[in-house]
Amino acid sequence: MKNILITGGAGFIGSNLALKLIEKGHKITVLDNLSKQIHGENPEVTSPLFKSIKDKVTFIEGTVTSREDWTKALENQNVVVHFAAETGTGQSMYCIEKYTEVNIQGTAIMLDILANSDNSVEKIVIASSRSIYGEGKYKHPELGIVYPIHRKEKDMLAGNFELTFFDDQELELLATDEDSKIHPSSVYGITKQNQEQMIMTVCPTIGIAPVGFRYQNVYGPGQSLSNPYTGILSIFSTQIRNNNPIQIFEDGKETRDFVFIDDVVAATILGIEKEEANGQVFNVGTGVATDVLEVANSLIKAYDINVPVTVTGRFRLGDIRHNYADLTKIKKLLGFEPSVYFKEGIEKFSAWVLQQEIQEDKLSKSLEEMKKKGLLK
Repeated sequence: MKNILITGGAGFIGSNLALKLIEKGHKITVLDNLSKQIHGENPEVTSPLFKSIKDKVTFIEGTVTSREDWTKALENQNVVVHFAAETGTGQSMYCIEKYTEVNIQGTAIMLDILANSDNSVEKIVIASSRSIYGEGKYKHPELGIVYPIHRKEKDMLAGNFELTFFDDQELELLATDEDSKIHPSSVYGITKQNQEQMIMTVCPTIGIAPVGFRYQNVYGPGQSLSNPYTGILSIFSTQIRNNNPIQIFEDGKETRDFVFIDDVVAATILGIEKEEANGQVFNVGTGVATDVLEVANSLIKAYDINVPVTVTGRFRLGDIRHNYADLTKIKKLLGFEPSVYFKEGIEKFSAWVLQQEIQEDKLSKSLEEMKKKGLLK
């Protein structure tokens, strides 16, 4: 059994992972700053995630931007699972210093400590993201595999949301594999790329095994229903339960790969336990693309609350059009298979949501903030 540090371990993925690792007999330490955006003003009262782990882990309230907190947290650890990060593509485009400080500098401090002091760390698992790919992988009818650059504002203002490649020929969307081009379209994506590359580059030089997981859109019971910056399922759920209309960006046909929390935890544990994971990066998803209109309509049906849905044609700069995961590598090397697909996952998620208090719908405030910054068109 291992001593395992989970940074951001009071968050959605981290807390679920912590509980499953405790079941398996591991001793868990959590370093988390209990961000108000996620946990509320009084986490011991307002945060089910924090309450779920509070008396089951060694908890350190601190920040990954503090060398002192890192030094304390790393003591006697065998494995580090580094989840602590500022998340959300839209917010990252104007909170640039904050995202860079937490995601990049926080990771740098950890690696600097490990590279320059005695420690017992054997493996680091880094939470990377599908956002590092930017737009996904496509097939051109004549040129073969291509990776289109980010969409142009003038094209989207004209209602042209699909990607093209120089000659405007129609492209075929393909699953994104780990060897696909990395060209993030947001500051968040850039910071996750940087985190992953630092871990994968430095760790082998200091005798630590690195593992990277590029998570797709993670959802499930327990995720924040009050944070308007991340999680489209949570955002739509809160709108529907407040009987507020749903306004969908672009034409509603933009797609994502929605992966259930239990599958994300299972994949991460495989990365912790299997030597075959060492030195590798893996996609974690379902390998299925689901469009935003389907998400909205599925949730309306699940809650049996018929709110109007409007496709607005508006868009956010930095958003991608399509991306879904090729799982060939993680299936082959780690034996991972997703067990919960979108239809079943929505049923489980919505059943949990209906047991929660209805949260304030804060989306309009966040959209107004992005509009002021020139990111929402």
